[in-house]
Amino acid sequence: MQTIIRKSLLYKSEVEYADFCLNHVEGCSHGCKYPCYAFMMKKRCGIVKTYEEWCQPKIVSNALDLLDKEIPKYKNKINYVHLCFSTDPFMYEQDHVSDLSLKIIDKLNRNKIRCTVLTKGIFPEELGKRNGFSINNEYGITLVSLDEDFRKEYEPNTSNFKDRISSLKYLHKKGFKTWVSMEPYPTPNFIKQNFIEILKSISFVDKIIFGKLNYNAKASEFKHAKEFYNELSSVVIKFCMKNKINYHIKQGTQINVES
Repeated sequence: MQTIIRKSLLYKSEVEYADFCLNHVEGCSHGCKYPCYAFMMKKRCGIVKTYEEWCQPKIVSNALDLLDKEIPKYKNKINYVHLCFSTDPFMYEQDHVSDLSLKIIDKLNRNKIRCTVLTKGIFPEELGKRNGFSINNEYGITLVSLDEDFRKEYEPNTSNFKDRISSLKYLHKKGFKTWVSMEPYPTPNFIKQNFIEILKSISFVDKIIFGKLNYNAKASEFKHAKEFYNELSSVVIKFCMKNKINYHIKQGTQINVES
């Protein structure tokens, strides 16, 4: 796998539900086609030129050294560190990425900094064998469907949904807090699916984040998008309240239909 060197790693996020973040890989082999917001931004900035280049990830080779320098600088300001917003820390079938992610999580935990982690891959079982401060970590998966044909079209190189859920449930059983990002959730002109069935498959988690599909012309063509996302947001809230699950509805997802 190719490598790059960066001047900094930790940064304060502007995402509504995040704190400090890091991205220790440039690009992502998953190649999501919603489209991928991270790819769009990197291409606009000229960091990557093509989709094919984006799908050939490059590891930040000095990531651990940067953490050694930056943890003392930011430690008193950090509530937690999120992995990741512009790449995937447990990229499916990318062992080099996963190995570095484990080392980063361990280094942060040794400094009594908890992590939140989000993936469309599979969590390594060894995460469940950690103890000490790592029990404060929160592990999440992205899940917007249970249909494998949909996944293969829009998340072509990710892990299958069943294995993704199973790896999260394993960490739940080991006592870790778990969560699911249901974003970007597709409109019915992409796929018609049983929303309650998806929610039931993740009823064991501690938190659900729900958000609409943006930056896609086909989604914009769906005439009843406001009503659709309002209704599903209400379903998420009711389901979470019934099952004592925390929830967060992303900004702009649940809006006034008449506005």
